[in-house]
Amino acid sequence: MRRVLGGVGGAMLALCCLLVGIWGGFALWYQFPGSVVARVVAILVWCVPSVWAVRAGFSPRRRWHSLAVFGGVFALMLAWWSTITPQQDRDWADDVAQPLHARIEGDRLVIDNVRDFQWRSKTDYDVRWERREYDLSQVQSVDMILSYWMGPAIAHTLVSFGFADGRQLVFSLEIRKEQGESFSALGGFFRKFEAVLVASDERDIVQVRSNVRGEDVYLYRLQGLTPEKMRELLRFYVERGQALEQAPAFYNTLTSNCTTVVFELMRRIVPGLPLDYRLLASGYLAEYAQDVGGLTPGVPYEHLHRLGRITQRARQADDGPDFSARIRQGVPGISPQGNVP
Repeated sequence: MRRVLGGVGGAMLALCCLLVGIWGGFALWYQFPGSVVARVVAILVWCVPSVWAVRAGFSPRRRWHSLAVFGGVFALMLAWWSTITPQQDRDWADDVAQPLHARIEGDRLVIDNVRDFQWRSKTDYDVRWERREYDLSQVQSVDMILSYWMGPAIAHTLVSFGFADGRQLVFSLEIRKEQGESFSALGGFFRKFEAVLVASDERDIVQVRSNVRGEDVYLYRLQGLTPEKMRELLRFYVERGQALEQAPAFYNTLTSNCTTVVFELMRRIVPGLPLDYRLLASGYLAEYAQDVGGLTPGVPYEHLHRLGRITQRARQADDGPDFSARIRQGVPGISPQGNVP
């Protein structure tokens, strides 16, 4: 029995060392300064004590000196990792160059940098950041927009607030890319990207996905929110933007992404929302919203999903002034007259 327990303990020790070794390798790949050659050399150096430690786990005598060396190197790795902090002053890509800068004065919401780009292609666009004002007492609807870019399980989540004057204001938590940088889901686990909260005109932020990137976009009307709760949710978004502006934070593929921030803020106004795997597999977030009573009642999900697909309508609406109204045509829970549910 002692030998069996010792073997199990050794295997667990070896597995832990292997996982730490893999984590360290990816951390060095994404964060070690210098060229690709420098990163490869750093990883190879890291592999030496990692392999020793894994072998030591299976050794009858455990080779504690190998484990001690690995532990010391890992401590140095953690010390270096702690020095990697989020920044505000990089050479940002144009579409995330300006973080949300907003303030609320009574019922008046002032945003100094609402994004309103004119997109022709991924690299051809007109840069426009506008100062806009909104009357919080006129918030009438909240819609969830899911944009699928990598299969049915992965979607980017946006939240769109509708006002009585027909305007839509969309919030999106995104990676703050540098010039020439692209998204990496794996890199998002290793402090590769800062997070940024973007406030955008709906035509801009939907069109760049449907018309330019070729993503498949769906829109769902959120139900069960009183006007007070809608305003409260909007205020939470502003607070989140102000917090990121004062203290930058890293985007994390698992714990701090476009979907988890929506859940975090919704849970503040609807306490008791259950955790669910669909918060990670964001492509199924609409099904989760229906299960917790957040979508149009009495309508089967398949019907909501089919009629909520706005991809083609967004492409046809193009730059028309009635873009927001046209993409909502036929979406369950939205009256033909406009945003009023």
